[in-house]
Amino acid sequence: MHRKLRLRNRKDFSRVYRGGRSFANSQVVVYWSKKHDIPQFRLGVSVSKKLGNAVVRNRMRRLLKEIVRLHADRIVDHTDLILIARMPSVRMSYQELERSVLHVLKKANLLKPRPTRPTS
Repeated sequence: MHRKLRLRNRKDFSRVYRGGRSFANSQVVVYWSKKHDIPQFRLGVSVSKKLGNAVVRNRMRRLLKEIVRLHADRIVDHTDLILIARMPSVRMSYQELERSVLHVLKKANLLKPRPTRPTS
């Protein structure tokens, strides 16, 4: 994930938490807020110490960032996102976690519609 596409400072996290909207499933929570002065989306990832030691938390952080990186072309622009991992996500496989993240992004209307293929 490029540095420009990351939420890093406390002020941005607080703005999204306070003024944004949230959607969740049992594995992942997404907070999001529109920000029209940025060209693309920006991502922040939060993993609590309740989920495990540093190795577990860093693995979850890497997995979530990788899922978003692979689907970056589908995520709407001008948006700040914060993904929060919940306890069940630690025991999930990559494919299950990917489905869960895409589900919560779709539920929040943060995925661009897929282009329809012409049938002929």
